[in-house]
Amino acid sequence: MNDHRTLRFLSAADVRRALPMKEAVEVMKEAFRELSESRAIVPPRTHVAVPEHQGGVLVMPAYSPDTARFGVKVITLFENNPALNLPFIQAMVMVFDATTGSALAIMEGTSLTAIRSGAASGAATDLLARADARKVAIFGAGLQARTQLDAMCAVRAICSASVFDQDPTRAATFARDASAELGICVSVALSSAEALDGADVICTATTSATPVFADCEVAVGTHINAIGSYKPHMREIPAATVVRAHVVVDQLDAAWAEAGDLILPLQAGLIELGHLRAELGELVAGTKPGRSDAQALTFFKSVGIAIQDLAAASRVLANAGVLGLGTEVRL
Repeated sequence: MNDHRTLRFLSAADVRRALPMKEAVEVMKEAFRELSESRAIVPPRTHVAVPEHQGGVLVMPAYSPDTARFGVKVITLFENNPALNLPFIQAMVMVFDATTGSALAIMEGTSLTAIRSGAASGAATDLLARADARKVAIFGAGLQARTQLDAMCAVRAICSASVFDQDPTRAATFARDASAELGICVSVALSSAEALDGADVICTATTSATPVFADCEVAVGTHINAIGSYKPHMREIPAATVVRAHVVVDQLDAAWAEAGDLILPLQAGLIELGHLRAELGELVAGTKPGRSDAQALTFFKSVGIAIQDLAAASRVLANAGVLGLGTEVRL
């Protein structure tokens, strides 16, 4: 029997080159539409706690009949890693041919996760933010925060941004690097109020379990993307902000299972199940409305869905073949 199966290994640099942000935003739009139209199969992700090391593991499978691809991401989140000069989030993604079950690729997933998370917010911002949005407020200064800003610049003519982080040194590094690479003015804010002054779009990408700003600091007409919290007891956004916002989520079931930003206000009796207006895929398909007017406060809450990883990884693999990226290993 001749077995000529090969597996393509793609590094973080390969992933970044193969999936530029503008393309990633469009890939996410189609992934969310496939999800909302019930064409994708996405089982609930599995959580494995590693409490003795302040960490956890998520296993996230997805199947896309549209592309005949199956994928699985294993992502780890260890709180002590930054002190060890290691990323808080680390991940690997595998892609399989769904017609044969053959493994096609394995790729570095930390960069992929950051790109697809930024791109999801980019898709939501493109569909929900005011067309004249020019200033972004970023909460957090890690890799996830950086791709959030990249995505905002991909879908709007952003002129300036402010970044607020508990670590001023990290915020300063973020501001310096982002200013140089994006060609916009990125400044360090010393408070949440300073970060939100004049902001048209807000992106939160933190590990905070409590709100990172006050509701009174958020102006009408603002659009918010919240991607940091993914557990029922954690939230980055104040309940009062959620109450007055037009809320869109990545997936309803996942949001009500994991999004503390929404679960906690629901448990407090401040909102009802119907407060969530739509899934992002429904906005892409045009079956649900987005922003109603310039004064509306819009809020996209994402906990991360495995179909995002599969869609992004499938496009990375396709582009890598064209660009000659990665290393092929014979199985």
